[in-house]
Amino acid sequence: MRREVPLHRSLLLRLLALAVLIAVGSIAATAWLAVRTTTGAIRQEQGQALADDARIYDTLVGYAATHPSWDGVDATLQPLAEQVGRRITLTTESGAPLADSAPQAGPLPTKPSATIDALAVDTALTPGSPAAVDAARIDPRAAGPYLLPPNERQTLHDRADQAVLCLRVRARIAAVAEQGATGRPRIATPGTDPNDPSCGLVREELAAPTATERKALAQLNALVNTCLARRKIAPVNVALDWTWTTRSAPAADSRRDVTEVDQDQGQAVNACVGTSRREQLLPYVAPAATLFVSDPGGRPTTTFDLSRANQARIAAVAGLVLLVTVGVTVLAGVRLTRPLHALTGAAQRMRDGDGAARVRVTGRDEIARLAEAFNDMSERREHLEQLRRAMVSDIAHELRTPVTTIRGWLEAAEDGVAPMDRRLVSSLLEEATLLQHVIADLQDLAEADAGALRLHPETVYLADLLGQVAEAYRVQAGRAGVTLALRVDSDPQVYADPVRLRQAVGNLVGNAVRHTPAGGSVTISARAADGQVIIAVADTGSGISPEHLPRVFDRFWRAERSRSRQTGGSGLGLAIVRKLVEAHQGTVEVQSQPAKGSTFTVHLPTHPR
Repeated sequence: MRREVPLHRSLLLRLLALAVLIAVGSIAATAWLAVRTTTGAIRQEQGQALADDARIYDTLVGYAATHPSWDGVDATLQPLAEQVGRRITLTTESGAPLADSAPQAGPLPTKPSATIDALAVDTALTPGSPAAVDAARIDPRAAGPYLLPPNERQTLHDRADQAVLCLRVRARIAAVAEQGATGRPRIATPGTDPNDPSCGLVREELAAPTATERKALAQLNALVNTCLARRKIAPVNVALDWTWTTRSAPAADSRRDVTEVDQDQGQAVNACVGTSRREQLLPYVAPAATLFVSDPGGRPTTTFDLSRANQARIAAVAGLVLLVTVGVTVLAGVRLTRPLHALTGAAQRMRDGDGAARVRVTGRDEIARLAEAFNDMSERREHLEQLRRAMVSDIAHELRTPVTTIRGWLEAAEDGVAPMDRRLVSSLLEEATLLQHVIADLQDLAEADAGALRLHPETVYLADLLGQVAEAYRVQAGRAGVTLALRVDSDPQVYADPVRLRQAVGNLVGNAVRHTPAGGSVTISARAADGQVIIAVADTGSGISPEHLPRVFDRFWRAERSRSRQTGGSGLGLAIVRKLVEAHQGTVEVQSQPAKGSTFTVHLPTHPR
């Protein structure tokens, strides 16, 4: 049996190949994403752990630098442990417990995380720390005897305010005062040379040591020079910034750099300064302690491992996913091609002229929706074909009547049967006008269907426009014995083409007058609401039956086919109204009850997009 479609071009085979490629690609992509995601997660966790470790270390070093003992450290330790989600334990160097955030968590790790010593800071654990560590590795928060009393602190702050004001006003430098650990303010000049000579006198007064600092410096210098004497090195003077000068240096060179003296001697002096500072601060800081950081379960670290068994599991899962994908794709392909064949056959029958071609709809999946869409399209196509045939017949009828009338009278006049008087010319002109009106209506509809209907919008005051429409139809309404009323609330405005809008409303009013018996009324109203204007034309005429309402706006449709053009119109007026309103991005709807009248309502946006 010959196949209609070659195997290598069949949808089933191509779908299967596509599914295999998708499955392989998805597995590879999933594995790659999993590896990248896992790697990123590990790095993130490691980075977070390092940040937490640095935070824990800095916090505890800061506590040690500002307290002479570890008494009361639990008030700092417990909140810190809760914030980082770790177990934090402090012990003495001999192993005696000092503080533990989770003592019930079991034994401590065998290896400590760090040693907490404010006088010997581990610089590897303090990158980016708010407290910069100097060359002596002493935490600057250890103020000790250099901590200023309130009176001296206030005096220095007053001088700092004067210096900041001087720099800002005189030198136009954006200076700020920063307070150090001892309470001494420091002038910071961002983006400016720190040695700028501006306001030098005020800054020199600020830099002068206080009585407390001179006393502490005298004690430090005594310790340093005692250390130097043991090494047989000349005495030095140590300043507040821990720089030193030889006592034999001239006054103009009071701040000699280490490079200006013998390198070995400079190293010895620096060593004595550091040792003496630690000796001086020792009574003011907590003793060195051992830090253990672990998770609440007591484990110091978390490891990640991908064993052979795990690799085998991943391979097995990947193979299973591939197998299931292929199987499901085969079943889906078979189910997919069956209704596609049915759709293809129906489409071929439709091509051959079968307007009633339909397919059976089963299920609720995408293929079923496609079948429903095909059936809707087929039904719509059949309906449009019927409308086209009816429209051609209606157009021929509408044009034949006036053309036949004109031809008949002209032939009668040519044969001398009817005199070519003013009355005959007027009758022929009326028929020609009716013919021109039908052609103009058809032209408007053709332009609207092609999207070529040209609008010239401007701001329109509805009170004026609707008043013009009412005046234009008042004579016709009077002849028919119909009362024509106008009601406009607050004179709403709309941005629209006044000619086209007047044409749409005029068609509605003319249609209402024709269908309203003598003694009835037609009311034109307009109001603004929720960013749009609403125009309504209501009559007390014969109304429209519910089964006819869906076809009111169809072309050449009349509720009573027996109506002539003079009494029932061309059947194009309401179709033109709908197209004109849609061109203004609006909508039109109708509500009607037989023997009670109809109301046509137009909704137009105030400012169309």
